[in-house]
Amino acid sequence: MEETLRGQLLIAAPSLYDYFRRAVVLVLEHTPDGAMGVVLNRSSDTVVSEAVPALAALPGSDEAVRVGGPVSPGSVVALGEFGDPAEAGTQVVASLGTLDPDRPSESLQRLRVYAGYAGWSPGQLDGEVEEGAWILERAAAGDPFSDGDIWSEALRRKGGSYSLLATMPGDPSAN
Repeated sequence: MEETLRGQLLIAAPSLYDYFRRAVVLVLEHTPDGAMGVVLNRSSDTVVSEAVPALAALPGSDEAVRVGGPVSPGSVVALGEFGDPAEAGTQVVASLGTLDPDRPSESLQRLRVYAGYAGWSPGQLDGEVEEGAWILERAAAGDPFSDGDIWSEALRRKGGSYSLLATMPGDPSAN
């Protein structure tokens, strides 16, 4: 396994039937102290400008807040695509990074806001990956902004036998 999973997508294996069923998580941080990321494919009914008025003037403020995970649902994680990645609070992959509210971000091109996050204690995520709970794929800067079925899209992009897995319906028993 790589030293860090930062910038990787965690694609939920079909065997996961808990909170993360068919989830795609973008890993924002992965160190010996633990890991954190945001679920990319869970939307809410709340608009960003209503939930976080301080972000109302930024691109994407008229979109829905995403549900980033079960940990600290009152906290906000904002991911942006920057023309100048040096303006990001933390660069995740390519031009994608976290929004730093204390720094100007004139090159911010688009933004996605997440309520809460997914978190893992030291070694926990590594163990889940080794057990096969997650399928790894390198993230692309546009992944957080996908409105399609990113679970299937990411598996198709991974290729090979995963392309067939990407065609699996949400509820296989209804097939």
